[in-house]
Amino acid sequence: MEFFNPSRFISILNRKKSDPGEFNFTGNLKVDESNIQLFKYSKDECDEIKNMLPENISAFKKNGSNYWLNVYGLSDIETIVSICEKQGIHSLAIQDILDVNQRPKFQEYEDFSFLTLKSIIPSDNVMITEQISFVFGSNYLISFQERKADFFEHLRVRLRENKDILRESTADYLLYTLLESILDNYFKTLTKLDEEIEKLNFTDTKNEPSPNALEVIENYKKLVHFIKKSILPIKEFTLIVECGESQFIEAKHLKYFSEIKDLCLTLIDNCDMILSSLESETNLFFSVQGNRMSQVMKTLTVVATIFIPLTFIAGIYGMNFSNMPELEWKYGYLGVWIIIVCIFFGMIIYFHRKKWF
Repeated sequence: MEFFNPSRFISILNRKKSDPGEFNFTGNLKVDESNIQLFKYSKDECDEIKNMLPENISAFKKNGSNYWLNVYGLSDIETIVSICEKQGIHSLAIQDILDVNQRPKFQEYEDFSFLTLKSIIPSDNVMITEQISFVFGSNYLISFQERKADFFEHLRVRLRENKDILRESTADYLLYTLLESILDNYFKTLTKLDEEIEKLNFTDTKNEPSPNALEVIENYKKLVHFIKKSILPIKEFTLIVECGESQFIEAKHLKYFSEIKDLCLTLIDNCDMILSSLESETNLFFSVQGNRMSQVMKTLTVVATIFIPLTFIAGIYGMNFSNMPELEWKYGYLGVWIIIVCIFFGMIIYFHRKKWF
């Protein structure tokens, strides 16, 4: 399995912050134009606008409705800045939205709250990661996704078909469902990773381990560490919510964010268990390789030991001294061969009884 390199998401230490009015997209994923989708919903109705133009977006009014604006693609800086400025989003938050290399974090502003995190999109051969940022207030939530993915589609269906309490609830409950979907992808990723680790069978003596087995294990470790680092800020956010320090999370919804915290703790435990399993696999790999090397060395030593006395006999009768009675004996050559064969098979029988080979 090939993994996306998580090092692109490691924060650059001591990175110089750009001017508050300067906006730069730090990612590599370019899109021709951003794809924008708006849901305006309440208990009784739900309006959906797909492929919305940035110029048609206006400030969200407090008219009894809730809004979910989802934006795919961050490379169109002008569109992102235009959307944010219409909603009164601070320039520092806009910089954080466009900076995909920073650490996930949560920050409170006067009129809105900001949360950015990393998400994983499970696939068969490549582990795709992306940054997702959320800006939410009392009646709206804006989600900025680095790439177009469909792991929020079930929430859109729930809004359209008025399933459960999603349309009846405020934007903070929608945030809870989005976070739950992101964590669910982490669970799927760890489950798939656990299945891949089970295939690493180093105890099978009939099959030689792959030369890149350690490289695969190290890639697994990097992915698990990346997941763990991505989950910790979400847990920190839920702790802030539980303390009542987030102004846009209603008290009646605190229990849902406590559930998010429990999911984070479970994921962290799973990460620790997988890391422990990978460490065990690494130790087992070296142990098995060392044992196989010992077996090879023992076999070579036994073979060399068998030929030492034979070489000694051959050396004696290869000296060509004049006064060597066996050289003149009629059956000397045959006698030497009988001695060599007896020594050879005798040592083989001895080593076999000692179970040295």
